[in-house]
Amino acid sequence: MHEPPTIRVFNDFSLTLLLADSAQAIGGKLFVLGAGWNLRSTQPTPCAIAAIVAVPWTETNRKHSLQITLIDGNGRQFPPAASGAPPLVISSEFEVGRQPGLPPGIRINVPIAINLGPLQLPAGQFEWRAILDGKGRDDWRLPFTVLAAPAQGAQA
Repeated sequence: MHEPPTIRVFNDFSLTLLLADSAQAIGGKLFVLGAGWNLRSTQPTPCAIAAIVAVPWTETNRKHSLQITLIDGNGRQFPPAASGAPPLVISSEFEVGRQPGLPPGIRINVPIAINLGPLQLPAGQFEWRAILDGKGRDDWRLPFTVLAAPAQGAQA
C-alpha cells in the first residue's frame, strides 16, 4: 500500500540572484539576457540584477521589503560618502498571495528584474548585497570584479 507523498514545508525565504546584461519579469516568469558574468571592464556596461524570491507559505499575503546595495572591496557602500554622490541602493516592496487550492507549506516564487543601465565603475572588487525584511545571508550576495582597461598601445 502506498502512502501519500509528504509535502515538504518551507518556513524560510530563498533568494536566487544573477548578474546579467538585461532582465524582465513578466507574467510570473523571469527573462534574462547575458547572465552569469562576474568580470567586467571599467567601460560603461549594461547591468541588471535578476532575482527570484521564494516566499514561504506562512509569509504570503504580507508586504515584504527587499534592499540591494552596491558594496566596494572595503565592505563599504559605493559610491563612498566622500564622493558626495548617494550610495547605490535599490529598495522595493512586494506582496504575493496564495492561489486558491494551493497546498499549504510550499513556497511561491516572485521574479524580480532590476535594470540599471550602463554603469561605469572603477577597477576593483564589488558586490551587490541583498537584505530581505531587514535580514541578510551570506548567499544573498553577488560578487564581481571590475578590471582596469589595458593601457593604450598595450599588446596582448
